[in-house]
Amino acid sequence: MKRTLAFGGLVATAGLLASGLAAPAQASGDVASDALATNGIAAYATLAYWYNNEAANLIGATPYNVETKVVAKHISKGGPAPDSKPGIVPAIGDEKKAAAKSKNVNLPKTTGKVFFDGADGKPHWCSATSVQSAYKNLVATAGHCVYDTESNATTLDNWVFIPGYYQSKTPWGIYVGKQAFTHYDFDVYEDGDRNYAFVTVYNGLKFNHDGVIPYTEANPGRWKPVSYETYMKFPAEFRGSEFVCHVGKVYYVWEFEDAGALGANVGGQGLAYNQKVGSKPVFVFGYPSGSHPDGNYAYSGKTLKWSYGKTFAVQAPAIKGEELVGVKSSFTGEGALGSSWLVGYNNSRRLGYLNGVTIGVSDTDSNNRYDTSFSPYFDGELYGVYSAAKNLWSGSIAVPFESPAIPHATSSSAPPA
Repeated sequence: MKRTLAFGGLVATAGLLASGLAAPAQASGDVASDALATNGIAAYATLAYWYNNEAANLIGATPYNVETKVVAKHISKGGPAPDSKPGIVPAIGDEKKAAAKSKNVNLPKTTGKVFFDGADGKPHWCSATSVQSAYKNLVATAGHCVYDTESNATTLDNWVFIPGYYQSKTPWGIYVGKQAFTHYDFDVYEDGDRNYAFVTVYNGLKFNHDGVIPYTEANPGRWKPVSYETYMKFPAEFRGSEFVCHVGKVYYVWEFEDAGALGANVGGQGLAYNQKVGSKPVFVFGYPSGSHPDGNYAYSGKTLKWSYGKTFAVQAPAIKGEELVGVKSSFTGEGALGSSWLVGYNNSRRLGYLNGVTIGVSDTDSNNRYDTSFSPYFDGELYGVYSAAKNLWSGSIAVPFESPAIPHATSSSAPPA
C-alpha cells in the first residue's frame, strides 16, 4: 500500500546550464523506493508474461493514459526558482566531451517503451529513456508509469523497458525492472510537481520466439534442468508453458541469452537540474499515440517522434502541479507519458541531458488540438531521487535458477508425474 509518511516540501529551481559538472545538490532524503522484480525467478516470470503465447501481451498492450489530458495554464511571470546551484551529469560515453549544438535530428537509441499491467489488469505502455548511472542500468520515466495511482497500490506489475521497441521486436533486448525510486510527495500525495521516477533494471535478455523448441533429449536447445522446488516457485500459469516445463519428473526452464547492461547497449542520457526556465530549447522524444480532441488521429504510437522548443512556466492544479514547465508540442496524450526532454542534445552522439519527462498534455488555446506538453521542473529534489538510484547494482537474470548436475526432482514430496 501507499506510505502514510512524507517528508519535505517543494522548492523549484533555476540557473544556467553549466558547461561542465557543477556542485551537485544534496540528496534531500525525500525518496520513496519500492521493489519490482526482487529476484531472478520473479524477473523471469515477468519476462515470460510478456513473451508467452507468442508475445500476445506485448503486441496487445495499449498506451497508458492515466491523468494525461488536463487543463494547464501558461504563467508569464514567476514560476520555478532555484533551490541550489545548477548541475549536470554527463551522458554515458560523454563524460569528457564538451556539449555541441546540433542542426539535424538523429533519434536517440536510449528511448523506448516501458510495459506494465495497469490498475485495470491490462497490459499498457509509456515512453522512457536510459540515463547515466554507475552500472549503466537506469531508466527514467513519469511517476505514473511506475507507481499505481489508480488503485492506490504501490508499483505497477510486470514492469519492463524495451529500447527501440517496434511491433514485438526487441532490437537491444528486454530489461526487467528491479527497483523503483520516486519522491515521497508523489508516492504519498500524487504531487504533479514530483511526477517522475527512476528504475534500476537487470541486464537485458535476448529472445527470438522462433528459437523456443519443445524439449527432447536429442535436441534440448536452451532448456536447463532445475529442481522440483524451483519449478514450483514459478507462477502456476507458467508451469507447463512455453518457458517452464517438465518431462515426467524432470523439470526444465528455457535459458534466455544475456544481452548485457542497458547503457552498454544503447547508451544513457545525462541529467541536468536547476536550469533556468526558457534559457535553452529542449528536444522531446517519445511515442505519442491517439487523437486530438477534434478527432484528428495524429500519431500511431508505433514509431519514435520528436518535438522542439523552449520551456516556460506552467500550472496544472488538477494534478497538484503548481511549478511545472511546458513546451509547445503537438504530441497527443496517449503514449507520450514519460517522453524524455533533452537539453543540449548532440546530433552526432545522440546524447544530451535529461531535463524533463512528459506527465501530461494540454489544449491551452481551446482549439481542440493539444499544443503543450508539460513536465515537473528538475531541481535538487529530483537530483536527490536520482542519487538514491544511480549507484545500485542489478546484474544478470539469464539463468535465475540452479542447474543440477543430475536432472531430476530433489524434493522429498511427490512431484506431479
